[in-house]
Amino acid sequence: MKKVLGIGNALTDILLQVSDKDIKELNLPKGSMNLISFDTAVDIQSRFASVRKTMVAGGSASNTITAISALGGKTAFIGKIGNDEIGDFYRNDIQKNNVKPILMPSSLMSGYCTALITPDGERTMCTYLGASADLSEDDIRAEHFTGYDIFHIEGYMLQSHELIKKALRLAKEAGLYVSLDLGSYNVVNENREFLHELINQYVDIVFANEDESFAYTHLSPEESVAEIARQCEIAVVKIGKRGSYVQKGDELHHIGAITSKCLDSTGAGDLYAAGFLHGLSEDLDIRRCAEIGTLAAGRVVEIVGTKLPEETWEEIRRLCALYRGFMRKYENDK
Repeated sequence: MKKVLGIGNALTDILLQVSDKDIKELNLPKGSMNLISFDTAVDIQSRFASVRKTMVAGGSASNTITAISALGGKTAFIGKIGNDEIGDFYRNDIQKNNVKPILMPSSLMSGYCTALITPDGERTMCTYLGASADLSEDDIRAEHFTGYDIFHIEGYMLQSHELIKKALRLAKEAGLYVSLDLGSYNVVNENREFLHELINQYVDIVFANEDESFAYTHLSPEESVAEIARQCEIAVVKIGKRGSYVQKGDELHHIGAITSKCLDSTGAGDLYAAGFLHGLSEDLDIRRCAEIGTLAAGRVVEIVGTKLPEETWEEIRRLCALYRGFMRKYENDK
C-alpha cells in the first residue's frame, strides 16, 4: 500500500445550520469559500451564538488525509497551528484519527472555518486562516516527503504561490505522484493562469467540481474533463447528483451518484478524493477508484460534518476489499 502525504490549511471546522435568508443578509455568495478577517469571524460567531455548533478538525486536504487513514491508509499532514486551544484540538483530533502530524508552530491564532449549512445541504464557507496562512516556503523541507508515494494538495493553498511551487517541486524530486483538488470556483477564478502552470508542470491528477472545472476551462463538464486530462494524467470532474466524469488518456467513465438524502455537503469533494486516492494507493483502475470515492461522498452528505460513523467506514472498506480481490484474480488469471 502506498503512503499519502497531504498539505493544506490546518483549520478547525465550526458547522452551523442556517437559513438562505441568513446567507443573503451576510451578503455571501451561496456555496462559495470566503476568506474573512478575525473581526468578521467573531461577528459571524456572535450572530449565530444561539445556534447549535459542531466542531471538528477540518480543512480540505486534512479531511481527505483523515479519511484515507480511516480506510486503512498510511498518512501524514503538513500544516501550521497556533499555541492555543483550537490548535491543541486540531492536533489531538488528527492524531486520534491515526494521521501523523507535521505541524509547524505559529505566533498567530489557529485558523478556523465557519461552515454555514443551508436546508438544501449547500455550505458557504467563511474562513479565518490565522496560523494556517503563516505556513511558508521556508517551513517546507525535502525530508518531509521521504517515505511517501502520493502528495495531495488543496486549491485553498493557492494564496501562497512560492509555498505551492516549492512543495510541488520537492514532491516531484522525491518521486511522488501529485494530486490537486481545485477547492472552490472563486479560488480558481483568482488563480487561473497560475493553475495552468502548476497542472501542466507538476500535477498528475486533478479533482474539480462542475463550477470549478468551468472556471478553469470555460467548458461543459464532459468537455472540461477531456481538456484537463490533456494537461495531466487523470482528470476528475464531479457533477453532484449526476455523478462524476473520470478520464485518463482516451479512457473516459461516467460514474453515477449513489442515492443519498443530502443533509450537509461539507466534505463531499474531500471524501471523494480520499476514496479515489485510496484506490490508487491500492493500484486499482480509475473506474473502481471513482466508485469508492462516489460511495464515500454519498455517505458523508447524509451527516453534518465529515466524520463518518465506524459502520459506514466498514461499508467503504468492504468495497475496497472486494475490488482488491477482483484485482488479484485478474492478475492471477493473466
